Parts: sequence; structure tokens; C-alpha cells
Amino acid sequence: MSVALLWVVTPNVEISNCFGFFDSVRDGNWLLESSRCISRDWGSFRAKKSRKQKWKSCSLSTDLKYSCVGESGLESRNHFPVLSSMVANTAGEMTISSEQKVYDVVLKQAALVKKQLRSSVDLDVRPDIVLPGNLSLLSEAYDRCGEVCAEYAKTFYLGTLLMTPERRRAIWAIYVWCRRTDELVDGPNASHITPTALDRWESRLEDLFQGQPFDMLDAALSDTVAKFPVDIQPFKDMIEGMRLDLRKSRYKNFDELYLYCYYVAGTVGLMSVPVMGIAPESQATTESVYNAALALGIANQLTNILRDVGEDATRGRIYLPQDELAQAGLSDKDIFAGKVTDKWRNFMKNQIKRARMFFDEAEKGVKELSAASRWPVWASLLLYSQILDEIEANDYNNFTKRAYVSKSKKLLALPIAYTRALIPPSTTQSLLTKA
Repeated sequence: MSVALLWVVTPNVEISNCFGFFDSVRDGNWLLESSRCISRDWGSFRAKKSRKQKWKSCSLSTDLKYSCVGESGLESRNHFPVLSSMVANTAGEMTISSEQKVYDVVLKQAALVKKQLRSSVDLDVRPDIVLPGNLSLLSEAYDRCGEVCAEYAKTFYLGTLLMTPERRRAIWAIYVWCRRTDELVDGPNASHITPTALDRWESRLEDLFQGQPFDMLDAALSDTVAKFPVDIQPFKDMIEGMRLDLRKSRYKNFDELYLYCYYVAGTVGLMSVPVMGIAPESQATTESVYNAALALGIANQLTNILRDVGEDATRGRIYLPQDELAQAGLSDKDIFAGKVTDKWRNFMKNQIKRARMFFDEAEKGVKELSAASRWPVWASLLLYSQILDEIEANDYNNFTKRAYVSKSKKLLALPIAYTRALIPPSTTQSLLTKA
């Protein structure tokens, strides 16, 4: 299942080659062929690290409602039940809902940004945290991240060029880490990936957050998290989403699916907001901007799911709420049969309606971002939401037809996104304003 990043990504199974995932991935021995992605001088960069900061050379081996639902909730608007902070499990016991778990993470990320703002640190002028002599190599690491972003996320890359150099490079580093993580379970070597391999990837993540990156691309992210108030939890949660893909192929209800969408896509919004920044003139609360970024990630992933129903079915995977399928008179057998029926059309209409609701909520937060960061996010939102239009244009046949936005429509959307990005935050936001 492709991760719906905050930006528009062109899936490409060859992307692993430039990330160094070659030859084999084994339990206890993650083999990295680094010739294409690591500079020939990288060994000297690693050798120059102090003894206290050695480079890693081992194997990689209530009700608090989710704010995008709104007080009226899904039930009144789209005929879906509102997810409360508590849900009953199969044993009848009350447990914390997925939205509450995610909201707790949102609050933590927002608190980090508030703390950073109170410290009055100018994120755009902080120097690179590297040892003397290594600055050029770190710059090379960021440039490599930019090259990967330019090759595989062209639209988003163009938008990042409007950002300040510090923010632009940081976003590239986050993008590359997300792509590398997604490729673990979706790339050419996916059949070799095990939970143990993901555990090693998470250990490597922890090392880079401690200033001990494994390779060039890790070094760019390590530098980024040292400069911006980025927390490790969303990164760990994305890896947890990859673990779900290894062991889970069905989701019994939207509460389960929501958590999965957060893991593999909503996390990207939480990673990115501290770098993109909130407009100084914004009257929105930090939490509300994070919630909007989260909504965009959820919307993008729901769109991916609806677009890829047929493709996922060939892999034995169904990323649709089982209870809602049953309510519509459908079952797994109908998905595998791949026939568009009236029942399927009605089911898809409701699923698309839900995804659009998340896009609507995301829009409220995009305008609160710093001016230089708004264009790439608006472009992502507009282009991804058009995929839903294409599914409708295909008469809801997402079994044998892949919905995509044509190049001409993409070109038309870019100036619209740019125009929207010029609109400053409103000083009278009803749902996002600070108390």
C-alpha cells in the first residue's frame, strides 16, 4: 500500500535503487549497496566524527473529537458514526479510540512547537550543527535529498523552491526518509522485509535523532531534527504503519482504518508543520494547524485506498471498513470479483464523501502556514482531491481502471494553488482561532 505523503508522489519501483536498497535484506544482516546514493567522500566524513559521536556501522537491520470531524460529526453530514474518545472492543470493554490516540500525539507535537516559539529561536538562520570541515559534505547530503525529491515528486519539489533554504532542505530530508521507509514494504525488496528488519530501521532512526546517522541521507535528517522542533514519535508511528502492512490485510471498521491512515500518511503532516512553519499573523491555535495537516494526510491516504482497490485486491489486501462493506451488502468476494454494481457505486459515493470532508478540513489549516510553505501544500491538496473526481468519471470502476490526473489538469491546478497560497490567514477563523 503506497504511503500518501503530504505531497504528490509518482510511484516508481526503481526508487529503491537510488536509496541503496540493493541485493538483499535479511534478518540480522541488512545489506546496503551505497555506491549510488552515498558520496565517495562519505567515508572520510564519517572518519572525521569525534569519538563521542561515532557513525553507526552496524546492520540496519469526551469526548475529545478529532477536530476535522467537527461538532456535527460524520453522522449528520455523511451518515457515518462519529468516533468518540472511547470505543468498545469485542469483549465489550471500553478502550481508547484511534482518534484519541492520534490526538494525544498531536498535542505533544504542538507543545514542542510552542516551546520552540517561546525560546525565540529563528529557525531560518540557525547554523548547521556539524564539525569543521564537514559542512560541504552535509550540504551534499541535502542536495542528494533534493535530487530525489525532484525526480520522484516533481510538483512538490517546485513548490519547495519558494521556501527559505533552511526549510526547503529540511523538507527534502523528511521526504526522502518517508520514501525510504515506504519502500521497505512496497519496494522491490518488500518480500524480504520482516518485523525484525523494521525493528532495525527504527533503531537506526533513534540513532540519527541522537546525532549518529548511518549514511548520507540519514545525516540530512539528523541535521534537520537538530534544528527544528521535530519529534521522533511521528517517525516511529510511520514505521508502525509498515508493520501493520506486514501482518494485517483487513480493517474491521473505520476506527482501525483511521489509525492505519494516520500511521502511514497523517504522520507526514506532523513531521512537516514544524519545518513549514505557521504564519506569524495567524490567529489559529497550534493544535488546530496540526489537526489540519493530519486531516490532509488522512485525506490523501483515503484517496490512495479508493484509487487502488483493484491493485490492492490482487495482493489479497482490502483497505476498506469491513462493517461498512457489509452494511452496503458487499463482501470481500465482491471486491475480488471486481464488478461495478449499484451497490458498489453507492458504497463508493459515501467513501468519497468522507475523503472530501477530510480535504475540506485540511483547507482550513493550509492558509495558516507560513506564506512560503503554502503553495506546495495547496498543490498537493488540489491535485490529490482531483483523483476522487477521476474515480467518479470512471463510473466508480477502481477495479480495472486507475484514476489519475492528466498533465493538462495538473498544469491548470498549479496557478490556482499559487493564487490560493497568496491569500493570508484570516483574522476571524471560527474553528481555528485562538481562545
